[in-house]
Amino acid sequence: MFYGIFMKELGNSLNLGGQTFCMENPLIIAEIGTSHNGDINRAKTLIDAAFSSGASAVKFQIVYADEILHPDTGFVNLPTGSVPLYERFKELQTPAGFYAELASYARSKNLLFSATPFGIRSANELKELNPDFIKIASPELNYTQLLKHCAEFSLPMILSTGVSLLKDIEKAIIDVKSVNGELPLALLHCVTAYPAPESGYNAALIRNLKKIFNLPVGLSDHSMDAILVPSLSLAYGGFIIEKHICLSRSEKGLDDPVALEPEMFAQMCSALKKYSKCSRKEIIDDLMRLNYSKDRIEKVIGTGEKKLSGAESPNYGRTNRSIHYTKNLQKGSVITKSDIAVLRTEKILSIGEAPEKFDFFIGAVLQRSVVSGSGVNMEDFIVRG
Repeated sequence: MFYGIFMKELGNSLNLGGQTFCMENPLIIAEIGTSHNGDINRAKTLIDAAFSSGASAVKFQIVYADEILHPDTGFVNLPTGSVPLYERFKELQTPAGFYAELASYARSKNLLFSATPFGIRSANELKELNPDFIKIASPELNYTQLLKHCAEFSLPMILSTGVSLLKDIEKAIIDVKSVNGELPLALLHCVTAYPAPESGYNAALIRNLKKIFNLPVGLSDHSMDAILVPSLSLAYGGFIIEKHICLSRSEKGLDDPVALEPEMFAQMCSALKKYSKCSRKEIIDDLMRLNYSKDRIEKVIGTGEKKLSGAESPNYGRTNRSIHYTKNLQKGSVITKSDIAVLRTEKILSIGEAPEKFDFFIGAVLQRSVVSGSGVNMEDFIVRG
């Protein structure tokens, strides 16, 4: 494991786009994601809002549904209602050149630009945009092939660590460093739930992640309040803060109901910049003056132990990636690369083997018939006497 005590201190700052971010100069990422709904002008309006609010960077998501989900994934319950996931992701696919124009526009505002890739195709497209960093979402933390592919680009990487355990974080770091040992890398604590309950945040863990892995740390936040969780994350050493921004929570984007509207995002930025000059005690005392109760604050701080939150536990292994069949196959079929894919399982499909086992199954002979969408398992290939 990457224990900081044995290594050169790496966790105190992060250099991106010619700027140095640290506790005194936090990196504030406005996660626009897919809230543009495919409208370039709407996307630019969101960039304007991020700039006016005081963000350091804007981040998007390069979506190709087939890189993320199987068509039979089913529905997800959001504050706006039940949403068919695969079809919704299909709607969020954008034409070539969409993000190139947005990258240029963001840089004209002196904002750093990044996006999240979900597979090899989107990663290659992101590379062509020369982003200031690459952001890996929590469900892809165990997607070995994607991590290693992105590490080849020699661009700084920020990894979200929601719905994961310490062993998963360690493995992801090993995957990246095995390709590029000198790659600038940072970790974001995250609770993968929408919205994420404040009481499950365990902000004290951020300090411990820095100690354990000797890397810059921060927070990818899905809680509803603009100030409390981000400020406590800063208090515990997290100088990278990512939070969704939207034009209105009443919009129907996937993340809009849990995002911050521009005025709220500006409040968060103002608080973080103010608290960047304060001690942990001063931050907590000021939060109490803002009428955040001691009990509420203590619940957000938590124990500092890395464990799945109550909101995440049912989804461990399901929100993450595993290997799935992409078509119905009969007993005796010889598996080819087009027959299987590394996808999110979500709620109704069966979980498959870990992504790093993908090549093991190529050329293997099925010993029973399987259904498209189901998880690939060793049992499908075992011959019993």
